[in-house]
Amino acid sequence: MNLYYLAAAAAETEVPENKFGFIQAMEEGGPVAWSILAVMVIMSVGSFYILFTKLFEQNKVMKQYKGVQTSFWRAASLKEGATKLEKNSAWRQIADDAIAADEKHAKMTDSLEAHDYMHGSLQRSEDSINSSLSGGLSFLASVGATAPFIGLLGTVIGIYRALINIGIEGSASIDKVAGPVGEALIMTAIGLLVAVPAVLAFNWLQARNRRIAELLNSFSTDILAYISSDGAVKPSVTAAPAARTAAPKPAAKPAAAKK
Repeated sequence: MNLYYLAAAAAETEVPENKFGFIQAMEEGGPVAWSILAVMVIMSVGSFYILFTKLFEQNKVMKQYKGVQTSFWRAASLKEGATKLEKNSAWRQIADDAIAADEKHAKMTDSLEAHDYMHGSLQRSEDSINSSLSGGLSFLASVGATAPFIGLLGTVIGIYRALINIGIEGSASIDKVAGPVGEALIMTAIGLLVAVPAVLAFNWLQARNRRIAELLNSFSTDILAYISSDGAVKPSVTAAPAARTAAPKPAAKPAAAKK
């Protein structure tokens, strides 16, 4: 008899199985919930991929700018300076486009049109670089704008299923509506978790791109001034500090002549 009561007490104190976890909620949602989750995962992976690849590309461009400051403007000519820049870099592209435009610039008879042509050539080169750096950012903007609404779609579907269960059962018991409502809340949370990093990454990368665009514009303006003045105008370059040499010791004074 005692064993019977002990078994009954153990059964009463047994922890009930959790039927409202993440997997259970997704299974409750069916193919629609899994499809929305798959879309969210693709958006999240794509956002982080663009973030890291663009960050690497921006750091590379900014690092290459140090070569412009230390070696390019120390060269005797644009062609010599271009050879000192890294190949397939943004700065090398502008320098090469400026050299090519300068060769055509000399063939024009109207000096005003020649100047406009040179300026337009450098501007086209800048625009192509900025366009390359901005590639993929529209995906981040789209994810930040649409991910909450995709999560909201899962929310609406979950609440709709909860209402259907209430109508079928004729009662709003917690075991009938907890699964669909839990699914709805989970999809909303996932949508926000995908959208917030995408928006932050978009704004951060855009700010860095604006900084790079300022550097590119300054570089092309300096090249234009250099070409227009036949090399007389170019940005000042701080000379490398020369190695210090020991100061010569003063010559020893001649010994006083003995009287």
